[in-house]
Amino acid sequence: MAESGTLDSDVRSEPRPWRVRALALVAALGAWWLVYTHLVGFARWLTSTAFGLTEGTRMAGAVEFFVFEVPKVILLLVLVVFGVGIVRSFFTPERTRSLLAGRLEVVGNVLAAGLGVVTPFCSCSAVPLFIGFVEAGVPLGVTFSFLIAAPMVNEVAVVLLCGLVGWRVAALYVAAGLSVAIVSGWTIGRLKLERHVEGWVYEIRSAGDAGDGQQLTFAGRIDYGLEQVRTIVGKVWPFIVAGIAVGAGIHGYVPEGALASVMGKGAWWSVPAAVVLGVPMYSNAAGIVPVIQALLGKGAALGTALAFMMSVIALSLPEMIILRKVLKPRLIGAFVAIVAFGIAVVGFLFNAIM
Repeated sequence: MAESGTLDSDVRSEPRPWRVRALALVAALGAWWLVYTHLVGFARWLTSTAFGLTEGTRMAGAVEFFVFEVPKVILLLVLVVFGVGIVRSFFTPERTRSLLAGRLEVVGNVLAAGLGVVTPFCSCSAVPLFIGFVEAGVPLGVTFSFLIAAPMVNEVAVVLLCGLVGWRVAALYVAAGLSVAIVSGWTIGRLKLERHVEGWVYEIRSAGDAGDGQQLTFAGRIDYGLEQVRTIVGKVWPFIVAGIAVGAGIHGYVPEGALASVMGKGAWWSVPAAVVLGVPMYSNAAGIVPVIQALLGKGAALGTALAFMMSVIALSLPEMIILRKVLKPRLIGAFVAIVAFGIAVVGFLFNAIM
C-alpha cells in the first residue's frame, strides 16, 4: 500500500503535457515580443556600425530595408501561421467539404470564399480538393470561389500586408479578394460549365470518409500549430527573402518617377497591363507583397499594384497546368478570363477612389 501511494504521488507530481506546452508557449511569446520590438535598432546598428554604410545613401537604405523587413516578416508569419494552425486543427478536409455541400449556391459562394481565408491551401492542393468537392456534390461555382480565395486571401497575405503597408491596405485587399472570389465563382456557376470538367473526375467513387479523425488534445493542437509553422514557413521563407531583396533594390535604387509612369493613375492601360504581366509569373504572397510595398513607395497606384498582386497569386501559370489535369481548356480559359476581369475592375475602382 505504501508503494502504491508513493507511485500515485509521483504520477501527480509530474507536469501534465498541456501544462508543459502552455508554459513553453508563454515563454516563446515573450521571446517573440522581445525580439520584434528591437528590430529597428538592430537594423540601424547592423547597417551603420557593423557594415559601415553611410546613412542616407542608396546602399544603406536598401540594406537597412532588407535587414529590418526579413526578420520582421518572418516573425509575424510564424505567429500568425501558428495561430491559424490551431484554428485549422478543428477543420479536417472532410468537414470543410461537408460545410460546402448541399447549400444554396449563392450562400455557398460566400461561405466557400470565407473558408478559403481560414483554411488556406496552395495551388498544389487544387486537384485533390477539386475532386473532393465534386465527390461531395459541391456546385462547380462554389468550388471555384474556394479555390480563388484560398491562395489569394489567406493569413500569409494579410499578415504581410499589415506588416509592410498597413492594416488599411490589408483590409482593402481582403475585401477585394473576397469580392473577386465570390462574384467569379457565382459567374462560373451561372455558365453551367460542368461538362468541361474531365470525365474521369465524375467517375471516381469515394471510398467513404473516415470521419473527423481522432480528437486532438490541447497539447496536440499546439503540436499541430508548430507543425504548420515548420511546413508553411519552411516552404515560403525563400520567397520572403527573395521578395524582400527585390523590394530592397527597388526601395534603394529605382527612381521615384520611373514606376509611377508605368503603374500610376495617369496610365489608363496600367491596370490591364499589370494583370497580364502577373499571369505568367509564379509567386505567393510571401514573395510578392514586399515587391508591392516597394512599388507603392515609388509612386505606383494602389489599384494597379493590388491588381498585379492578385494576378500573380490567383492566376499563376503553374496552377493552370495543375488544374489542366481535371479541367478542359475551355473551362480553364473561362476561369482565367472571369477572374482577370474581376481583378481589373478592382484595380480601376481603387485607382478611382484612392
